[in-house]
Amino acid sequence: MEELAEAAGITPRTLRFYRERGLIPPPRREGRIAWYGPHHLARLRTVAALLERGHTLNGIADLASAFESGRDVGEVLGLGEPTEEEPVRLTPEQLADHFGDQVTAENFAAALDLGYLATDGEEIVHVSRRLLEVSSALVDEGVPLAAVLAAARRVRHHADALAELFTDLLHAHARDGDVDRLRPLAKSVVEAELSMALDRRLRARGAEA
Repeated sequence: MEELAEAAGITPRTLRFYRERGLIPPPRREGRIAWYGPHHLARLRTVAALLERGHTLNGIADLASAFESGRDVGEVLGLGEPTEEEPVRLTPEQLADHFGDQVTAENFAAALDLGYLATDGEEIVHVSRRLLEVSSALVDEGVPLAAVLAAARRVRHHADALAELFTDLLHAHARDGDVDRLRPLAKSVVEAELSMALDRRLRARGAEA
């Protein structure tokens, strides 16, 4: 316990408190010896990052309990149904393969706060394979990961507003109120409008140059 606490940058008393609250899984025991491993350290770092972002210990404990009980990661992260996104399980090394040295504590905490990442034992779970691949491609093109995450937060705000608009529209006017079935229509409108908006912006930038 003392070695784990030192590696995590906390006191043994704090570690004992986290263990009692269910924030980390129990150690593996051999007789009177309790063994903690890398997955315990990863969980403690996740707890620290969530606390820095203003999450409560009760909320973090609920998330940890959900993972321990085997609930679906999409449910835990609040995706709900329906969803077209496929969560991806990664080791820390695989995450570094995508983003290199930009997997910093600050970026990791920002991704946790967005709900893009969560931890499950020794694994890291990304909420969407598409978002993971796009984010990695942007970083490969030279866009800093911090800027990608900041943009994602702004996109989330606008996407929530668009989703509310179309949900209200379809509930009010669709013949059978089947919003799930009509989701592709809403997505097509947004994709077409975004495409045209990008055309307008790029033409304007070209004219300024």
